[in-house]
Amino acid sequence: GPRPASRPTIPRYRCPSAAHGGKLVLVGVAPGDLVLADPELHKRETTLLASRNAHASDFERVREAILAGKIPTAALHTHSLLADDLPHRLPELIAEADHVVKAIASF
Repeated sequence: GPRPASRPTIPRYRCPSAAHGGKLVLVGVAPGDLVLADPELHKRETTLLASRNAHASDFERVREAILAGKIPTAALHTHSLLADDLPHRLPELIAEADHVVKAIASF
C-alpha cells in the first residue's frame, strides 16, 4: 500500500549555551518551525531576540543613507575586533553593554 507522507523533522533546541539571564539571538530567517524547550527558557530567565526579515531594497535604502551621510555611522560603530578574538573579548563587550552600540567583528 501507499506509504504515509513523511513529516519534516522540526529542530528542537534546549538552549544549553545560554547563561542564566542571557540572551538567545536568532539571526536570519529559516523556513519552517523552530521549537524551543520552554522550561529551559524560563529556568534560565532567557531573553529571546529575533532579527527582522529584511529585503534587498531595505539594505539598498540603508546603504544609500549611509553614503549620503544621513546615518551617524561613527556614533553607531563603537567597537571593532577580529573574529578570532571573539571568545575572549565577548565577556568584555557584555560587561560594557551599556556602552556598546555596534560591535563589528572582522572575519
